[in-house]
Amino acid sequence: MPRQLSLWGPLALSLALLAACSGGAGKKTDESATAAKPREIPLEDFFKNPERTRYRISPDGKYISYMAPWQNRLNIYVQAVGSQDSARRVTAETERDPGSYFWASPDVLLYENDFGGDENFHIFAVKADGSGTRDLTPFPKVRAEIEDDLRDDDEHVLISMNQRNPEEFDVYKLNIYTGKLTMVAQNPGAAEAWMIDHAGNVRGCTQKEGVNSNMLYRDGATGPFRKLFTTSFKESVAFQTFAPDNKTFYVVSNRGRDKAAAFAFDPATAKETTLIYENPDVDVAGIGYSHRDKAIEVVYYETDKERAHLITDRAKQLDKAITEAVGTEDFWVVSNDKAEDKLIVQTYSDRSGGTIYYYDCTTGKADKLAERMPWMKTEELAQMKPIQYQSRDGLTIHGYLTLPVGVEAKNLPVVVNPHGGPWARDSWGFNSEVQFLANRGYAVLQMNFRGSTGYGRQFWESSFKQWGKKMQDDVTDGVEWLKKEGIADPNRIAIYGGSYGGYATLAGLTYTPDLYACGVDYVGVSNMFTFMKTIPPYWKPFLPMLYEMAGDPVKDSALLAEVSPALHADKIKAPLFVAQGKNDPRVNIAESDQIVNNLKKRGVAVQYMVKDNEGHGFHNEENRFEFYRAMEKFLAEHIGPKAPAVAAK
Repeated sequence: MPRQLSLWGPLALSLALLAACSGGAGKKTDESATAAKPREIPLEDFFKNPERTRYRISPDGKYISYMAPWQNRLNIYVQAVGSQDSARRVTAETERDPGSYFWASPDVLLYENDFGGDENFHIFAVKADGSGTRDLTPFPKVRAEIEDDLRDDDEHVLISMNQRNPEEFDVYKLNIYTGKLTMVAQNPGAAEAWMIDHAGNVRGCTQKEGVNSNMLYRDGATGPFRKLFTTSFKESVAFQTFAPDNKTFYVVSNRGRDKAAAFAFDPATAKETTLIYENPDVDVAGIGYSHRDKAIEVVYYETDKERAHLITDRAKQLDKAITEAVGTEDFWVVSNDKAEDKLIVQTYSDRSGGTIYYYDCTTGKADKLAERMPWMKTEELAQMKPIQYQSRDGLTIHGYLTLPVGVEAKNLPVVVNPHGGPWARDSWGFNSEVQFLANRGYAVLQMNFRGSTGYGRQFWESSFKQWGKKMQDDVTDGVEWLKKEGIADPNRIAIYGGSYGGYATLAGLTYTPDLYACGVDYVGVSNMFTFMKTIPPYWKPFLPMLYEMAGDPVKDSALLAEVSPALHADKIKAPLFVAQGKNDPRVNIAESDQIVNNLKKRGVAVQYMVKDNEGHGFHNEENRFEFYRAMEKFLAEHIGPKAPAVAAK
C-alpha cells in the first residue's frame, strides 16, 4: 500500500511534528545498470501479507506476540519466549486485519478494528491463551482510541471515545477484564493530544480554537483545566512525556523558531526551559523516554534516513551492542518488557522487508525470530536513492529516486509518485509498490514538495493555499529535472498517488495535460468544495485551520474552484484509472464519482474500481492484488515498452 495516505486525521492536522529529509545530490543515478536485470517477480510477492510482522513482548517478558496470515487476514499469535514451537493463534478475524495492538497486561492483549474501512475503531480484548475475546467498546458509529497503556496498572487502560459527542473525544478508564468504563476527563471543547503523567492521570491537552491552539493543564488528576498559553496553529508545542517528578514535562516545539526542537517545559511559567536537542537542518520528530532509568535516552529526527541522537551512556552502549548483534545500524526497537531488559528489534532497509530479533540486554545476544518477507531477494530489488532539485522559485526539494535494476538510467518510463497527506512526507525504506514498479521497468520519483513535514515552519507554510499551484509546480519541476537529466522518456511519464497524491494526480492531468501519458488516482480529492463538506464529524474543529491552509469555501471560492480538477475535467485528455473505497470517511466516494462521470461524458478513457468493503485505501489482501494487477496492466498499456508512440512533449 502507499506509504502515505493520510488526509489527515487529527494528529496530522495538529502538526504532530515529523522529521524531514535533507537529501543528497542526484547525479549518481546509473549504478543499478551494472547489476544483472532481475526476473519479473510475481505481483503477489510484493503485496501479500508478511509472513510474520508486528512483534511485541509481554510486560513480564515471558511471551512474544506477532501477526501472521490466517484465512487471508493477519491475526495475532502468541508464543513463549525461546519457544517458537509453542506459538498459537489467539484471534480469528476474517473480515479485516486488526489494526494496532499491544499487551495491556501479562495475560491480555488489546487490538483495534473497524468495519469495512469506516474508521470507527472498536477496542477488542483477548487473553494470551486465545480465550475471552470481546468487544470492549460495542457502540455503533463511535470511534475509540487507545491513549495510554497504564504500565503500572494491569487491569486498566485509558482510551478516548466520541460517544457523548461525535465531534469530541472524552477520556475513559477502561477495565480490560470487565469492560467497565469510567470517564476521567471530559473534553473541554475541541481538545486532542491528551497529556497523561506517569501515574496515569490526565493532566492536559491541546485545544483548537479557530485558527489558534491552547495548551490546557491541571496540577492534579481532577479539577478544571487552565489555559497555559495560546499560539497560532502555525506554531506547535507538542507534548511528549512528563519528567520523572510529574511536575514538568518534555515537548517538541517550534514556538519562536523555524525548526522544531526538543525542550523541557515548565507549566508554572508556561515556557520552554532547557534545550535538549536541535538540528539546524530538520525538525526534531520526537523523544524516547526510559521508564526504568527515568530519563530521556534518545531524540529522533530525519534527514535522508531516520536518525537518532543518543543522550545517555546506556543508550549509546546499547545502540552499539545491538548494531553489532544484528549487523546493521538501521534498526528500530519496536517493543520492550517492563524492565526494559528484553527487546524486540527490527532491521530495515530500502531493499528488505526487515528481520526481527529478540534481544536480551543482560546477555547481549540477538536471536532471530523471523523475516517479514523472506521470499524477497535483496539482489533483485532496487536502491532508493536520496535526490534533490530546485523548484522554479528557488526552493530545494528533496526526494527519492528508484531506478530499475540492470537497466541504463536513460530514457526510462517513469512513474511520478507524490505522497499523501499532504502535510506528511516520503521516507527512505522498503516500499512494496515502489519496488514493484521498479521491477516492472519503471523509474519511480517521490518528492517532498513544499508543505511536506519536517523541513521547518517556513517550508510548511509555503504550501498554504497552494493546492494545484506551487505544490503542483514542485511535482512538475521534479519531472522536468528527470527529463533534463536524460533519465525520463518524455513520452512515457505517468503520475500516480493516493489521497492527496490522488489529488496531485488529477491536478497534474488537469493543469499540465501534455506532461503525462496517463494517471492513476487512488482515493483522491477531486472537488475542494464537496471534499470539505463530507469530512468526519470529529474533524470539524479543524476546519478553520484547513480553511487557512487550503482555502475557505466562501472567502476563497474562486481559488478553490480554480484548483478543483472535477470542475475542469474538460482539460484532461490522458487516460485515467481511479480506485476508491466505498466506505472512505476521509475522501468520500463522491469525489471519485464526480471525476469519473465528468470524463465519461466527454469520452475520455477512464477506468473505475470501487471496493464495497474498503475505506481510505485497500487493506484486504485480495483487493490489493486486484488493484495492482489493474494498475500494472494500465501502465503497461500507456507507458510500457509496447505502448503506442506519442508525440514528443
